[in-house]
Amino acid sequence: MPGQEIIGKGIWIDKLAHELLEREKSLGRNTDLLRVESGLGASGIPHIGSLGDAVRAYGVKLALENFGYKSELIAYSDDLDGLRKIPEDMSGLGLEEHIAKPVSLIPDPYGSHESYGMHMSSMLLDGLDKVGIKYEFRRAKDTYGQGLLKDQIHTILQNSAKIGDKISKAVGQEKYQRHLPYFPVCANCNRLYTAEATEYIADERRVKYRCHDVEIGLNVVKGCGHEGETDITKDLGKLAWKAEFAARWAAFDIRFEAYGKDIMDSVKINDWVADEILQFPHPHHVKYEMFLDKGGRKISKSLGNVLTAQRWMKFGSTKSILLLLYKRIAGARVLGLEDIPSLMNEYDELEDIFFGRTKVDNPAKLIKSKGLYEYVNLLNPPKQAGTHVNYRLLVELSKIFKQDRKDRVMKKLLDYGIIKNTEPEIEQLIEIAGNYSDEFVRREKIQVDLKETDKKALRILTEKLGGDEEPEDIQNTIYQIAKSNNVQPKDLFKILYQIILGTSRGPKIGPFISDIGRKQVARTISEYV
Repeated sequence: MPGQEIIGKGIWIDKLAHELLEREKSLGRNTDLLRVESGLGASGIPHIGSLGDAVRAYGVKLALENFGYKSELIAYSDDLDGLRKIPEDMSGLGLEEHIAKPVSLIPDPYGSHESYGMHMSSMLLDGLDKVGIKYEFRRAKDTYGQGLLKDQIHTILQNSAKIGDKISKAVGQEKYQRHLPYFPVCANCNRLYTAEATEYIADERRVKYRCHDVEIGLNVVKGCGHEGETDITKDLGKLAWKAEFAARWAAFDIRFEAYGKDIMDSVKINDWVADEILQFPHPHHVKYEMFLDKGGRKISKSLGNVLTAQRWMKFGSTKSILLLLYKRIAGARVLGLEDIPSLMNEYDELEDIFFGRTKVDNPAKLIKSKGLYEYVNLLNPPKQAGTHVNYRLLVELSKIFKQDRKDRVMKKLLDYGIIKNTEPEIEQLIEIAGNYSDEFVRREKIQVDLKETDKKALRILTEKLGGDEEPEDIQNTIYQIAKSNNVQPKDLFKILYQIILGTSRGPKIGPFISDIGRKQVARTISEYV
């Protein structure tokens, strides 16, 4: 790209890592180890956006290492966060009595982990493991219990009046002008948000508190009335969010953390606390928009419209998740399982570009496509391209063959000449495409640009395929319809592939239509004409 410097692999991750390095140099800080962090929410079922926070931070770690620096990812679970609301998909599990308690002190309602919080954390860590992310896991319960933040807590509580004024001016929240930005865990009832910190005894590093009624959302949670003291160096309690990030950054020496748009105000205040109170330059940031469901609602643990990594991987590969998360970071993203087929095929297209199977004349697109492919493979791309089978083709074949599916679909792929040998990777693809076919009967409509002559030819073909008399040679019928209506046969074949498979090529179209069922194909084509 003449006149434009290529940074690293040429995508947004490299630009972000480069900005981070330039900032560190301007600050004059030691760059022997550059830690990046991702916060894991443990109060509800972790969704694909939660996974994305850690995956993107890991991308920055990889970019820093590619630039020659040592880096590591801290995956921090906020499992001292209190349970504010029962997620919609978890009602009836006996969680009501645990509202306002730290999630690490709530029993796991499923009985598989030591606590509710660890159950949720483990789901996210399982997702990270499956997509190949390497991390150092840290928990809030251990971090506070071992006193790892004690110096930062001490400094913050000594400056609580100043912090309370800053929060009030920045976001209009006045409660931290009345009490400390710290929540002890009540020694009597184990609740967090009901225990109001009233005084800090600095020389003893102890906080006085009183457990009282508190509003959480639209509900009032009853306090037990207990008055006590807690030791910030070892007892359980936690800083308020508007100061806690800063304490972690300083204690763990964090140099980068991304954040979602929904916590932007908290991050800005934490930046100020880090810079002005703790004298630790806040990490380099990038803000990302939230994932939205197909109804335009934010994907949320509390709303219950959660799309987990585990559910995604029932239908799509790990590479499709990484492609989703590494394609871009800016802008809101409407997301659903319906996106899997296009992402699966897009990965194959990137691989073809990377290995030179597909020529790209635009130098900028070529560099970006190759760079994106490398990041989706976590900067460890394979030595050669794999065997590609169109995902939508597998979905369509899976609709036909429900019994002995793997063997019968594999035989069709061999008959079509798409594959030469059976391979475990293809069997796995058939399995996940079969899952998709079984669960999502209705396919999404692919956008196809059609001229009036194209539509006329398709209408004639629809009549032929939908009639009682089956054409003896569907391939030849399509060819003759194209010639008779001033459409290039290759163009009509391409249009049919786009309508049926969402791609420009595929198996020989006549036998394929016969396999799917000509009347089914006629109904699909009719949606476009």
